[in-house]
Amino acid sequence: MSVFAELIGQPHIVLALKDAVRSARNGEETQEMTHAWLFTGPPGSGRSSAAIAFAAALVCPESGCDTCIDCRSAKAGGHADVEILATEGLSIKIDEVRELMQRVAWSPSVAPWRVVVIEDADRLTESAANALLKAIEEPGARTVWLLCAPSLSDVLPTIRSRTRHLQLRTPSQSEVVRVLVERDQIAPGMADFAARVSQGHIGRARYLARDENIRSRRNVILSLPFTITNIATAFSAAATLVSLATEEANSQSASKSEKETQELGMAWGQGATGRGMASGGAKALKELEKEQKSRATRMVRDSLDGALLDLATLYRDVLMVQSGVEASLINSELREQIVQLANRIRPEKILQKIDSIMQARTNLSFNAAPLLTIEALMCALSE
Repeated sequence: MSVFAELIGQPHIVLALKDAVRSARNGEETQEMTHAWLFTGPPGSGRSSAAIAFAAALVCPESGCDTCIDCRSAKAGGHADVEILATEGLSIKIDEVRELMQRVAWSPSVAPWRVVVIEDADRLTESAANALLKAIEEPGARTVWLLCAPSLSDVLPTIRSRTRHLQLRTPSQSEVVRVLVERDQIAPGMADFAARVSQGHIGRARYLARDENIRSRRNVILSLPFTITNIATAFSAAATLVSLATEEANSQSASKSEKETQELGMAWGQGATGRGMASGGAKALKELEKEQKSRATRMVRDSLDGALLDLATLYRDVLMVQSGVEASLINSELREQIVQLANRIRPEKILQKIDSIMQARTNLSFNAAPLLTIEALMCALSE
């Protein structure tokens, strides 16, 4: 076994990382091994998985055996010399980066390298990115930085110029099916459906295959374009879509937030006899509540983004029908309705609708109000 076994459809990445690990054994920076890396790729391609696997291989005595305590603890985020910075909120702030830099200034404690993984480098604020740039420009002798982002344009040019770039690709449908069947024990028929509609996003494919409620929500979302006939129905469709996204986000975050609040309260003595919660506990709980609200906001936006991608695949299928290529429909179970749309709407109008969906995704990424953004989109789809 190897820590790189979970990187699906990325042989070029695995080869580059294995070469770097071999080069790192002598402790010198070479053409294969450098102190800063940037992993980019579309959602679901496994850029964070690649970075964490690389980190595990660098601290493993056997270069990534996937069985020793170093590999297991590194992948779980518990290794003394591996720092994993990920955010569930909207951004990574400068205070988080400064705190991280203080910790990684130390020499490695048990491994040859101290490795820092930043899973959402695209969410660094400008001040946080500038602070990180200084650390990358003046790296520790045994420190390796691994940054992850969707694309090169999501990272400051100054950071890009100081990192080695690895571009991951979207896994093929057959590769995703194989993983779902062999690793996750999902029935072949369901695996094929999930791989097809997720468009190579392994995490989303697994999510769809395992949760019937998610599949039901997706069916409702894909039915919305067929209900839009005027402005009134467009606003109704927008309200439905935002409600579904909020419901999905709340279902994911509610129990987690409750558990976090209980655990933090107990740590500060909440509910204990005597003086009760220690000084500073109320402030800590307030900070946690703020982080949870930020996470919930991001989850709603992420859920909406996934819904918009599903709508885009529907209109993509309409274009395929109009082009006479019906064999490669993503939403083949809606073939009849798709053919009706193809007969009713001109191709140039379909392209305009896809552009509107992509623009709505961009607006949401810039923190536009979700309901207003989706209402504007649905009005555009009704034209």
